[in-house]
Amino acid sequence: MIQDIAPKVFHNEYENKQPDDQASILIFKDRKCLIGQGQFGEVLFPSKKDCGDGLFYTYLFRIDDEEYFLGRVKNENDLAGLFKKNKNYEWIEPQSFRLGEPRDRCFAGITGFQLYNWYRRHRYCGHCGCETRHSEEERMILCPECGEMYYPQICPGVIVGVMHKGRLLMSRYRDRNYKHYALLAGFTEAGETVEQTVYREVMEEVGLPVKNLRYYKSQPWPFSDTLLMGFFCDLDGDDDTILLEENELSEAGWYRPDEIPVDSYDSGHVSLTSEMMALFRDCGGRLPKHF
Repeated sequence: MIQDIAPKVFHNEYENKQPDDQASILIFKDRKCLIGQGQFGEVLFPSKKDCGDGLFYTYLFRIDDEEYFLGRVKNENDLAGLFKKNKNYEWIEPQSFRLGEPRDRCFAGITGFQLYNWYRRHRYCGHCGCETRHSEEERMILCPECGEMYYPQICPGVIVGVMHKGRLLMSRYRDRNYKHYALLAGFTEAGETVEQTVYREVMEEVGLPVKNLRYYKSQPWPFSDTLLMGFFCDLDGDDDTILLEENELSEAGWYRPDEIPVDSYDSGHVSLTSEMMALFRDCGGRLPKHF
């Protein structure tokens, strides 16, 4: 998955520091990221020495010894002028990181985008409206007027692989840019456990009860500020008639391992959904007892 960058190691401990000339700078504007390309098409980010004057920096994280900083200006429109003459860089949609290489830089880019959005959304206090400031001790935004503290927020959600008689339930979203097959999914609501989320989402989206929940693994999904938790489960009963929630899904159906469409998961298994569908297909629908 996109966060699987071993043998490299992701270190997200906050440090109050400024970049040296070699540090990688993540710059975002209008929901796009500034990147370059290496000799073989690999993703590159500008270093501090490439950026010149006019930016101020916030430490984000490091991967092994490569440090990443967020580069910002007071007015994002000024970014165009800073890089107008440098044709080695271009603005791309963060979704492009799903297909880019190397994976550690793509993971850095999309995780940096998640933190950029958090900083951008909390320039002003949601309680009193005062302009906020960054803590120098931890990754936290503080309101100097009323003392409100803001930390990065992550939304828990579930990915659900429902199985019945050697088949897997797959679906397509309605009115979304992502057109490939996926597993059922949804966010955890206030007051419910993630297991209750599984039962509720499956019932809401396809009208089916499930049982025998087995936790698979989790994935940070920066594209939607989500921590995804994957579960496999079985249909509870023999009636596998699907009652489609048409406001959410365009279609849903049962598929044997050899019927899973080729385009249903990406070759690099970037997402948890893709990896779970690939596991079901590759093991012939007979999941291992222990993941």
